[in-house]
Amino acid sequence: MNLAEESICKRLPRRYAPRNDGVLFCPGLIKRMELIDTHCHLDLPAFEADRGAVLQRSRANGVNGIVVPGVEASGWDRLWDFCAGDANLYPALGLHPVYLEQHADADLKALESRLTEHRPVAVGEIGLDYYLKDLDQERQQALLEAQLEMARAADLPVILHVRKAHERMLSTLKRIRVRGGIAHAFNGSLQQAAQYAELGFKLGFGGMLTYARSSKLRALAKAVPIESIVLETDAPDMTVAQHRGQRNSPEYLPFCLAALAEVRGVDPQAVACQTTVNAREVLGL
Repeated sequence: MNLAEESICKRLPRRYAPRNDGVLFCPGLIKRMELIDTHCHLDLPAFEADRGAVLQRSRANGVNGIVVPGVEASGWDRLWDFCAGDANLYPALGLHPVYLEQHADADLKALESRLTEHRPVAVGEIGLDYYLKDLDQERQQALLEAQLEMARAADLPVILHVRKAHERMLSTLKRIRVRGGIAHAFNGSLQQAAQYAELGFKLGFGGMLTYARSSKLRALAKAVPIESIVLETDAPDMTVAQHRGQRNSPEYLPFCLAALAEVRGVDPQAVACQTTVNAREVLGL
């Protein structure tokens, strides 16, 4: 093991340890890498024609768990039924800020009922999007706070969508304390990353790491403590460089793993082990 890999081993739970030959030993991962895609919209129509084949190829590539976040109330039933048929698909339910105009007041009441009755893995995808200028920021804030309160009451983690709004998101999370969660597609500062970590959050990194031009993001992924990182694809969007111009897919998560291992100078197996531990820990999988 190199020094970076040894540092990862020291931070892992005791059930994960280096073998005598110096290779990182993770029970359950020893036969092959086990990866968790912590953000994949596999329920969307983009996968309708070949969803089963996508899942087969993903598992062949070591992607054994997939978190599927909901974005609109109209899609929750489809998402829930789809995940119910597979123990390795983890549903989350939420109202996404980008679809602000599609959400109704009744959707919040419906979400509260579902969190109690069905117990998804997380509340999400929820958040703040200040990149899109036509989205009312105060209405987004009210929607976010209502869902954070529900997550707190249900003792569930949250999956956050945050664009150009990290400072307001952090100040909100400090007021409304939840059980942590994931800041998906993180692209904030190192200082903001530390604040999320203090609040119990992991940071999602995915396909954009595979682009050499993403120098700022790659530097961030190198600097953030590895115990704060989880992997994601955000499929069908944000595809990896190796499949530029195509539909993104959870089967491409190993490309994200390879990019993260490259920027950190660590063996991919060590990164796979730690990021999988991180995902299981923050989501209670």
